[in-house]
Amino acid sequence: MSRARLIACVLLPFAAGYYLSYLFRSINAPIAGDLTGDVGLNAANLGFLTSVYFLLFAAAQLPGGVLLDRYGPSAVQSALLLIAGAGALVFALADGLIGLVIGRALIGLAVALALMAGFKAIVLWFPPERVALANGWLVMLGALGAVTATGPADLIVGSLGWRGLFALLGALSALAALLILLAVPDTSGKPKTSSARQAVSLSTIYRDPRFWRLAPLSAIGIGTSWSLQGLWAAPWLKDVAGFDRATVVQHLAAMAIALSASALLLGAAADRLRRAGVRTEVVLASTLALSMAAQLALLLGLPVPSHLLWVVIAAAGAATVLSYAILATYFPKEASGRANGALNLLHMGGTFVLQSATGFIIEQWPQADGRYPVEAHQAALAIGIALQLAALLWFAAPRHRPLLSMQRAVGRMTLVVQPRRANASPPYAVAIPARSRQFALARRQAVRWRRAAAASASVCAALTALSTLLARSSPKVAESFAYASIG
Repeated sequence: MSRARLIACVLLPFAAGYYLSYLFRSINAPIAGDLTGDVGLNAANLGFLTSVYFLLFAAAQLPGGVLLDRYGPSAVQSALLLIAGAGALVFALADGLIGLVIGRALIGLAVALALMAGFKAIVLWFPPERVALANGWLVMLGALGAVTATGPADLIVGSLGWRGLFALLGALSALAALLILLAVPDTSGKPKTSSARQAVSLSTIYRDPRFWRLAPLSAIGIGTSWSLQGLWAAPWLKDVAGFDRATVVQHLAAMAIALSASALLLGAAADRLRRAGVRTEVVLASTLALSMAAQLALLLGLPVPSHLLWVVIAAAGAATVLSYAILATYFPKEASGRANGALNLLHMGGTFVLQSATGFIIEQWPQADGRYPVEAHQAALAIGIALQLAALLWFAAPRHRPLLSMQRAVGRMTLVVQPRRANASPPYAVAIPARSRQFALARRQAVRWRRAAAASASVCAALTALSTLLARSSPKVAESFAYASIG
């Protein structure tokens, strides 16, 4: 299939579905005032209405991954978008909290697999060397839904009202479902009996050591970026940096643009670097390490423009394009839906835990004039940095199979040797190269372990210095940070 047809018939239809998913996720903020006035919702009702969406979103990941592998992304996504359209109509017609919750729950359940379906389709149709780049385009185009949920959505609400906006979104969801069903040349609509798919179950994925090497760094690093951008960046900018509302909004807008643009940039960079011999794992680790460095600069108050630091942190939230590209190399195409769902569940769960834990830590300090003290935000950020560093060390730790014994090495070598002829080499001539290779591997492993030990010692020294620095400003911050470092 030509590249143009892949883009028109696979990438763009699924990007339309993910665009609607992002728009549904972000639309509550601009209509919150209308919901409060028209339906009589209070702050607690609005919080509950938003949480229902994410609860159903997370719950759908694992069973949704199974459905994607069994019936194919086009059939599953088109059916779910029809449900999203129905949920949007229920939301538009609701006259109370119960109706709004039912509509929001239907929407959350229906758009939960939009990203996973797109990734599954890319794995099925795009060549492996183009997966990271295609993932970047998918996330970038979908993230434009967050941009649409600001000014353009406000214009529609001004002319049609929030009910008219959701009626329009319902119609667009049905149109996107029809587009996916008709345009995508998905051949996986029938149940498969592939031995590869049967062999790779969810338990197989969760028992795979490669998955657990990747998952902590991806879930904690990306989850921290989402947690900060989604909630805690604004309080930091207000309470710690002392910015006014207009400046805070400027920072948040820059972060939204950075998230959308970095998805494409990371995908393109991974694609180009892979052709140059640089593995995608290195790109992922470097991206999240740069985000950690930006967070550390915020914590220490280094003289770096705050716009730049927050843009770097937000850009790390698009590193999912790298995580899922890496995951595609670990498991067969037939199980990519399960694998992506398993990792996405950890992304969503990690974001929820980090966001909640940050609030719990900050609450340990009393408010003053409606603001939490600087030390409260610093303590929460310091603990988050420590967790990310631990995940990065876990990811970077060398993992090699144990050395074969001399007897086993010689045995494996001689098993593949052709039957001896009169002039064939004696067995010891085969053993000598095998032994040399084993010694060379042992020396390389020793060098890698020494590097890992040096890196670990450097991180410990940095954490000790950081704890000492924080102790000068607040003993309570240092105590929290020390507990996180040793825990």
